[in-house]
Amino acid sequence: MKFFDTHAHIGLIYDDPVEQFRVIQQAKQAGVRRIISINNGLKEFKKEYNALKGARGVYHAVGVGPSEVSAPGNDWISTIQESVKLPNVVAIGETGLDYYKEFGDKHSQIELFITQLELAQSLGLPVIIHNRNAGNDILDILKMRMPDKGAVFHCYSEDAAYAKKCLAAGLNVYFSFAGNLTYRNAKNLHETVLNIPTDRIVIETESPFMPPADIKGNGKKKARTMPANLLSTAKFLAEMLKMDLEQLSDQLWTNSCKFFNLPE
Repeated sequence: MKFFDTHAHIGLIYDDPVEQFRVIQQAKQAGVRRIISINNGLKEFKKEYNALKGARGVYHAVGVGPSEVSAPGNDWISTIQESVKLPNVVAIGETGLDYYKEFGDKHSQIELFITQLELAQSLGLPVIIHNRNAGNDILDILKMRMPDKGAVFHCYSEDAAYAKKCLAAGLNVYFSFAGNLTYRNAKNLHETVLNIPTDRIVIETESPFMPPADIKGNGKKKARTMPANLLSTAKFLAEMLKMDLEQLSDQLWTNSCKFFNLPE
């Protein structure tokens, strides 16, 4: 079996490139053959890309997250345009809207998000979407600005009704589930996976955040998620969908490769 971690902040697990490569090797030993390395800003992207560019099976997204809305960097648009020319850069992101943390103001966040959707369209790349308490605005924007290559809701947090609205609108969207899918109280996520097509589902670790239930611990010490922990989410999802794990792994692999336009 082989698995694809569609969203991991490797640079936030360890700063040391040697330790980062160890994390990647451990993931491969657990069957995680591909990982999308995620950063919230362009400075982080440059640092992590240079550290990991020799890592086989690691791909990259480049973009400006809502947390960077106040200072995206000088010439950030041209920086993204140049960065996507680098080998193994396969998506724009993460980008989106975050009304929970209230980064900057809503108008500035929306403008930053729309600009990156337009960049994705012009560059022929898919988009990785960050959504926190901003689902309605994101859906309205996607209906007008959806890139041809599609978008994935990373660490999906809405409910089944929202997912159905996205699909009913004809949007080319995928839904990515992280370790919080395994939590007992995540009823909105459980309902969602049971009510959307399996060919629109991918999984992620959101490393080092969102530990699955089996490593979450008792709260005294905060657990850090690793890409190798992806199997916990995959096993839980297989049980929910009443699918054989190997069958599910094949489906998830196909979905992930299709979304990121990578060979299977």
